Amino acid sequence: MNLDQKIEHTKELLLQIESAYAPAALANSLGAEDMVLTDLIAKHAPAIEIFSLDTGRLPEETYHLLQEVRDCYAVPITVYFPEARAVEQYALAQGPNAFYSSVELRKLCCHIRKVEPLRRALAGKHAWITGLRREQAPTRKNLEEAEWDADNGLHKFNPLIEWSQDDVWSYIYEFGVPYNVLHDKSYPSIGCAPCTRAVTAEEDVRAGRWWWEDPLGKECGLHQGKEKVA
Repeated sequence: MNLDQKIEHTKELLLQIESAYAPAALANSLGAEDMVLTDLIAKHAPAIEIFSLDTGRLPEETYHLLQEVRDCYAVPITVYFPEARAVEQYALAQGPNAFYSSVELRKLCCHIRKVEPLRRALAGKHAWITGLRREQAPTRKNLEEAEWDADNGLHKFNPLIEWSQDDVWSYIYEFGVPYNVLHDKSYPSIGCAPCTRAVTAEEDVRAGRWWWEDPLGKECGLHQGKEKVA
């Protein structure tokens, strides 16, 4: 499919989700892909809810974009935060930057700051939507457009699964979609500030996330890989 066909297919899928899986929600990480989906939802399927996870350690540029999204779109974004006591206990027991020490401590930090808030955000939902694309990373090559998320007990949709990086940016430029300015500074994938760096032209789009770890296991726990095709 060319980009126009992909846009139409994505719009049709979002309308189906809006109608058949209400309440459904987009998990908006404020990355380029999720900004494309935010724009499409705001224009064509506004009954789909949108939420974002504020880990407490996001780059300042991400907060600027969150404010810009609120100013540009009528669709509200609900922000979920980690439980303060859990963050305090982690920092007291391990140190504020213990995630550099081991994969286990990094995943524990991600669980506190991302996974647990996600579960609260998905409570009562029938489906959730992500901006995952198959070409992003080795951990995502087997993803499907529609899956059953066994961990969270609901349907999961990846409407941009077949989109390329060029498709995403062509849409953003054509429709004037706001995006994180860090993308212009060689940050194709943006997470928490201490766990994200710029990448070189030779590296893949996820190389800047947890760059000190094996690329075959670099996920935060939001997408466990246990999903089954719906």
